[in-house]
Amino acid sequence: MKDNIEQGQLFDELLSKEIKDKFYHVDVDPINKTKRLFFDNSGGSFRLKAASHAFTKLDELPDCPEHGNTTAKWLMDIQEEGYRSIETILNTNTGSIVTSLTASMVMFDMVRTVMENVPGGNVVTTLLEHPSAYDSMVSYAAATGKELRVAKTNPLTGGVDVEDIIELIDQDTCLLTFMYASNVSGALLDAEKIVVEARKIKPDLYIVVDAVQHAPHGIIDVSKVPVDGINFAPYKFFGPRGFGIGYVSERLAKLPHNKLIAKPNDYWQLGSPAPAHFAAVTEVVNYVCWLGEQFITSTTKRELFVEGMTRIKLHERALMHAMLEGTENAEGLRHIDGINVYLDCKDLTKKDFIMAIGFDNIDYKKAVEYYEMNGVVTFERLLSSPYSSRMLESFGLKGSIRVSPIHCHNLKDIEKFLEVTKILCQIQ
Repeated sequence: MKDNIEQGQLFDELLSKEIKDKFYHVDVDPINKTKRLFFDNSGGSFRLKAASHAFTKLDELPDCPEHGNTTAKWLMDIQEEGYRSIETILNTNTGSIVTSLTASMVMFDMVRTVMENVPGGNVVTTLLEHPSAYDSMVSYAAATGKELRVAKTNPLTGGVDVEDIIELIDQDTCLLTFMYASNVSGALLDAEKIVVEARKIKPDLYIVVDAVQHAPHGIIDVSKVPVDGINFAPYKFFGPRGFGIGYVSERLAKLPHNKLIAKPNDYWQLGSPAPAHFAAVTEVVNYVCWLGEQFITSTTKRELFVEGMTRIKLHERALMHAMLEGTENAEGLRHIDGINVYLDCKDLTKKDFIMAIGFDNIDYKKAVEYYEMNGVVTFERLLSSPYSSRMLESFGLKGSIRVSPIHCHNLKDIEKFLEVTKILCQIQ
């Protein structure tokens, strides 16, 4: 299935209901048991029931997977299957897998390793980056005496234009970092073109990509976009918190890094990984493959996974189009008086499902409170927040309300959100 359908394609009602049933707390607040729309999935997505069950079952066991008893060997098999599941997500079987408590820790490790070991007088990143990438670039550039070059954002698209990144790269560039998609605007960066154009200038340039925001919404293909490092976070991809995952290329894997002396030079795990986390990742991959099986027949896991992620992308794009343009039952955000849609990229094929909006009559924080009073959970991005100020300033915004549904939602959920939004516009 091609993923370039401009207005997306919705799941049918039966499949959409089946999908909802596979996740916890999609329609009901788990604390007060009231109906709600949870539109803050960029802060942590709905949990897949199968992933949570697998994690709980394995986390109860005391056995060490590197030991020789029967249960330990079983746990090691599950862990190895988890590695293969990560390879399915990324479409690679080379290089090394990196895990840590968070994806941010993985990013810091990858950036530090390149900065400390690869010659070059400058490094390049963008104003759009999450603090884990931006701050690690700032910190290690200062520590290693490298010039930090920062590409500007595009306030019309909410992204960063390829040429604004490429013009900063030269033969003395040591490292380039950029993100697949913005967690403020949802804008997709053209990862494939950035990598191709950057390596035309410097063929051996090290490139590290932040895929935390994009992973639950679209396809990642390291064989097609050959970066040296990439990270993602299971808690934003239907799995548990407390686990960050990364991949490093063969050449990055062999650079000096923190490791146990007894381990191979390209080994990046420190201590004993938790099989429960790997089991949860495998269940996420199994779920996406199950979704793919509803549309195609294949015995290849990667093909099923790609189909499943494509269908997720198309369904979310159709919901996004409905949120912007409306339905026969509700006016869209672009047509409701008193609402501003910021960074409104007209080509929805270049955007993951995140909306940045603001009200004429209510400030951002108060609007988020009003939304929750009406059963909708969103999140405010403010200039006062160190996690938001750099990006917002680059767009010329004082703040925004981030609205981030995922594929578990349906058209009725979008219509309910639009109804609540219109009510809030009438508050004096």
